[in-house]
Amino acid sequence: MTFSQFIAILRARKWAALLVFMSVVAAAVGISLLLPKSYTGTASIVIDAKPDPVSPMAYPTMAMPSFMATQVDILQSDRVTQKVIRDLKLADSPQIREQWLTQGEGKGTVEQWLIALLQKQLDVKPSRESNVIQVTYKATDPKFAAALANAFAQAYIATTLQLRVDPAKQFTNFFDTQTKEAREALERAQSKVSAFQRANGILATDERLDVETARLNELSSQLVQLQAISAESTSRQAQAQGAAADRIQDVLNNPLIGGLKADLSRGEARLQELSSRLGDNHPQVVELKANIAEVRKRIEAETGRVTGGVSVSNNINTARVGQVQRGLEEQRAKVLRMKAVRDEGQVLIREVENAQRTFETLVARFNQTSLESQTTQSFASVLSVALPPVTHSSPRLVLNTALAIFVGSLLGVGVALALEMMDRRVRAPEDVVAALGLPVLGLLPKPSSKRFLGRRHALELKQRVIGLPAPQRSA
Repeated sequence: MTFSQFIAILRARKWAALLVFMSVVAAAVGISLLLPKSYTGTASIVIDAKPDPVSPMAYPTMAMPSFMATQVDILQSDRVTQKVIRDLKLADSPQIREQWLTQGEGKGTVEQWLIALLQKQLDVKPSRESNVIQVTYKATDPKFAAALANAFAQAYIATTLQLRVDPAKQFTNFFDTQTKEAREALERAQSKVSAFQRANGILATDERLDVETARLNELSSQLVQLQAISAESTSRQAQAQGAAADRIQDVLNNPLIGGLKADLSRGEARLQELSSRLGDNHPQVVELKANIAEVRKRIEAETGRVTGGVSVSNNINTARVGQVQRGLEEQRAKVLRMKAVRDEGQVLIREVENAQRTFETLVARFNQTSLESQTTQSFASVLSVALPPVTHSSPRLVLNTALAIFVGSLLGVGVALALEMMDRRVRAPEDVVAALGLPVLGLLPKPSSKRFLGRRHALELKQRVIGLPAPQRSA
């Protein structure tokens, strides 16, 4: 279908199209004038994403789109609507109960009927790039619309606070029970430590162990020193008991033996002199020999006494080594026992420390949840209060009329085309060509046409219809 054919059809069916167009526009205007006026009350709620001063953590999910979608769902939930009904006492109104009996036919409860009725007129829209939620309610009374919008906003804030406080109360009860059990476990662990310390006579385990360890180290040092002294005295005793007893250091350093040896050397020198001069049988020589023998006996006796002292000293050193070694073993066993006791005590002390940390953590969580359960501030607050609207929001006469004009135009054109399809007629030369498949040889004006064509124009029209090229016009 060409544009000229389309225009020809509209001209031919203009009265039908115009009738449809006027009917649609008149119906839209009439319905807009007859519909009852409704008013829309709008309240806005802002979601504050600041950190909570009570809780140690912020709400990271507030920045997520799903959080705002969740808040919209909460606003449209039955729980918020039930709170609005209870706050406004709508279920107690005789008029509403009468409407429930007539419109709702008394089915279910009046609260269920009111929930469905109020949610139909409620509209919740979150802002696209902010944390503001628009709550609108539509009603025939402007004051009632504003009151319902404000009631939904307040009910939402109270519900969010309750949704926050109720889990905190449950956690408070849970942590209260856990805290009591942790306190009892801490007291039991402390009792075990006290009983263990009393049973082992422990006052300061680490200090006493340090003292005993120092004593063990001192005994170990003494044993090393005594073992060295004992080894030396043993070697001296072996030397003293041998053939070279007179050459040991104690004998050589003894002043009495040294003096006797000097007297012996002088006596032997004098004996040699007297023997060579007086002879061996001279009384002086005999007396001198007796004196020399006496000195030798004294030297031997004194040497025996000194070497005997070396043996006694060696025996004493050996006994001291054995005594210190036994003390060292006893001290080592004592230190090992104390370490075992200390390790066992450390296990008990660690149990006490773990119980103490658990108790302190639970007390901190209990205090935190207790504060959260007592909070009275929600993260949502009313940004603007709904006021009774001055003008009605629906029906919109201008908008409905514009839509009716657009729709009526489409329907009028559609009706004209439909009528043409049901009763197809020749409106233009193209229709003949399309229907018969033959060229058009001529075109006559309508009998009622008052338009007269000149000779030149008639020739041009004849040539254009037959298909001849049009004559060139002279300038």
